[in-house]
Amino acid sequence: MRLSDVLSKPPKREYIQVDGFLKGKKGNIGQQVDLTVGNIALNYFCSECDDLRTYYSKGKLTAVFVDKDTISIDAALECGSCKNCTQVWFLVHSENDITSVAPKIRILKLGRHLSEKVAIYGTKYGEYSTLLDKAELAYNNNLGAGAIIYLRKIYEKITICTAQQMNIQYQQYEGGNPKNFRELLEEVDKQCSIIPFEFKKNGYKLFRELSGLVHGNCDEGLGLLKYEALNENTNPPAMLGRIE
Repeated sequence: MRLSDVLSKPPKREYIQVDGFLKGKKGNIGQQVDLTVGNIALNYFCSECDDLRTYYSKGKLTAVFVDKDTISIDAALECGSCKNCTQVWFLVHSENDITSVAPKIRILKLGRHLSEKVAIYGTKYGEYSTLLDKAELAYNNNLGAGAIIYLRKIYEKITICTAQQMNIQYQQYEGGNPKNFRELLEEVDKQCSIIPFEFKKNGYKLFRELSGLVHGNCDEGLGLLKYEALNENTNPPAMLGRIE
């Protein structure tokens, strides 16, 4: 497997062995190296094409050594249809010496510098798409508390919207927010099954944790630490798919 294959997929927590791409390099901090690893290909919503498109890396990929085991990679991506451009940034870590003949690597961080014409979810999920994009972009910009708040808002809106569609009655505060969100969530899920099975096995633990972070004045560092697990395990797009 080549480095570009790993960079073209969603980040995973496990390390993946790839063909050596920095063999013979010293790995000094700040050292810049041109990479020959193939093209990166990532899918984004292109507003020019009004559809999901594959964006391909253009020009040379360049790596900068953070240390002997970690590199930073910037890439310019171009829509395969209309040539609309955007940027991404990767922080790649190796389990062993990254300059070895077969390093085991994982993406520590995927940062997106999306242009105004590029979105992660586009319009696929209607009003929720904007919130999903904002949560992801907040996380990419190290705004952990903001990312968590957007996730919580998405879950609340999905649950309330589903309750209204199913004519489920619930007590409300002024403004329409439910007085007992946990109770409403359980009732909605009982009738519509919007929560992934793996999540139910934890007794709604992550929803409680999400609420605790929001109402407990979550700081940026804690939000960044918790975001991936909350986003991955609750999977907002999967929940949305259940109510379409």
